Amino acid sequence: MAFKIALLVTYCLVLPIISEDLGFKYNGFKLANLSLDGKAVITSSGLLKLTNMVKQGQGHAFYPSPINFKDSNGSAYSFSTSFVFTMESIYPDLSAEGMTFVIASTKGLQGALPAEYLGLFIEPNNENFRNHFFAVELDTIKNNQFGDINFNHVGIDINGLESKVSKPAGYYANGNSVFRDLTLFSGKPMQVWVEYDGLSKKISVTLAPLKANKPNTPLLSLSYDLSPILKQTMYVGFTSATGPVPTTSHCVLGWSFRMNGIAEGLDLSQLPKLPNEKSKFLTIGVPTISSVILLTAILAVTYFVIRVKKKYAEELEDWELEYGPHRFKYKDLYIATKGFRDKELLGSGGFGRVYRGLLPTSKIQVAVKRVWHEPRQGMREFVAEIASLGRLRHRNLVPLLGYCRRKGELLLVYEYMPNGSLDNFLFDQPNISLNWDQRFRVIKGVASGLLYLHEEWEQVVVHRDVKASNVLLDGELNGRLGDFGLARLYDHGSEPRTTHVLGTLGYLDPEHTRSGKATTSTDVYAFGAFLLEVGCGRRPIEPRAPTEEIVLVDWVFSHWTRGVILQAIDPKLGYDYVKEEVELVLKLGLLCSHSESVARPNMRQILLYLEGSTALSDISSLRISAGGLTFAHAEGFVDSNNSEGNCSNVAASLPSGGR
Repeated sequence: MAFKIALLVTYCLVLPIISEDLGFKYNGFKLANLSLDGKAVITSSGLLKLTNMVKQGQGHAFYPSPINFKDSNGSAYSFSTSFVFTMESIYPDLSAEGMTFVIASTKGLQGALPAEYLGLFIEPNNENFRNHFFAVELDTIKNNQFGDINFNHVGIDINGLESKVSKPAGYYANGNSVFRDLTLFSGKPMQVWVEYDGLSKKISVTLAPLKANKPNTPLLSLSYDLSPILKQTMYVGFTSATGPVPTTSHCVLGWSFRMNGIAEGLDLSQLPKLPNEKSKFLTIGVPTISSVILLTAILAVTYFVIRVKKKYAEELEDWELEYGPHRFKYKDLYIATKGFRDKELLGSGGFGRVYRGLLPTSKIQVAVKRVWHEPRQGMREFVAEIASLGRLRHRNLVPLLGYCRRKGELLLVYEYMPNGSLDNFLFDQPNISLNWDQRFRVIKGVASGLLYLHEEWEQVVVHRDVKASNVLLDGELNGRLGDFGLARLYDHGSEPRTTHVLGTLGYLDPEHTRSGKATTSTDVYAFGAFLLEVGCGRRPIEPRAPTEEIVLVDWVFSHWTRGVILQAIDPKLGYDYVKEEVELVLKLGLLCSHSESVARPNMRQILLYLEGSTALSDISSLRISAGGLTFAHAEGFVDSNNSEGNCSNVAASLPSGGR
């Protein structure tokens, strides 16, 4: 017994010494005993796949044992690591989330979101001292929430996703001071070196193409003492996540790590082959096909190809080539929707019809909208805006993936939302209704999405068609604003251009109908109508209703003036709701419906109201006219005949059945 105790004590004394000089190297991961979770797998060829073009997936891979990172005085040791990775997207100009090399206090990071935060967090709790992690992010998303510099950058993260330092991906070739760009999600293998000097307290990160020597000049350098960040023992590994659109795979081919020394170099010739790499035997050794046989085959299919091209012919002008990544082939959309069969029809309105589809190559489920074709004049600008909108990334927006033009029609391609549009759960005696908690969550989600469009993206985006039928529900019934066919963009700080007044009766801002300028306040007005229809379960205009109930905002206002505003709520809710939240939504709907834009709150204020961070001021000093479209101050009413007439004249010529 005494011998066993002595042996145990000896083992405990020796183990930290071994950990202090720990080193390992994997030229491929066939025999590696890594700790994996999420979508991470090791293939038969030895490739570590963190994710593989899955929707909302995450992957973690960690060295299985904890590593001693501190000496007896609590100072962090030096360490060094190098690894080879690839990120490949099915679109050359569009990627999902990126990946990280991370040193964390636990392995697995259970609960991290699959759609964002690089697979590191459940929620963004930046600069939290309890996080205890160090990471190098290889990020392919520009997230303004964390101050990302672009869609293709490398950053050093400490206890949060707001990088201490970051730069566009690239490297300085040895002997050449010229900086060379690299695209992280190009599918080409690249090597990363991460080093920390425990004496000088300096971190350096270097990136280079696979077969290039390690550059003398690192991409990133940061003086920072990691001693307070790292615990005595930590885990090392990799994380990644994909977004709502499965476009990207994240792989690691080899990995070397060492404490208190330089990581051993990887043997590049022993790294596993990527699935799309061809062996020399296939590219060189296979005999060339006889030219006679090839010519015969070409002649045999020429006639068939000509016929197919005519069937799938589409418009394509020279200026559209620059938008290639956002342009879909008509043939692919035709096959995806099974020839636009009525069986695949999801909905229709005055602006077009929407079909469910499954893209033949990527197997991504999409919604394809066939809409009117704008006149040739202005089409170039319109397509440029479509390409820009394709870069929007927010959890409460439906991603616009691209477009196609053919024979007088325009086709817009969106990510498919399995639960359809919100109006199906609100109006016309739905089979399934949403409870108040679900509705309030949808309202706050749409408000968050509009705030991103108005203030947080690189340009100001005015949606111009906010309404329940354009709010779609994902698999978890989260609200996501979609249908950007009418959206307009302009730079922050600039004036919006005059546009055609388009939209749906009941949601049109009176000021917009007069000036022709769509502003962020135009969306706020429509959001007010949206708030009322979600709270009341009624459309903004009900032509068949009794006279006093035709205009929803009038009807709600009449309840408010009589002190019974809660009687306006959707009867399908029963009594299962939060009184204060319902009252807030209805009053906020009235406030957003003010005919003068200066009197309406902006989306940041609205979100603060909805989240309870700011109390809504008393709106009793405002009154609404009989027309339901004009607020006036308490000292008197403003004549609403002109404004109401203008709005009605414009809107009467527009389809009101949705888009």
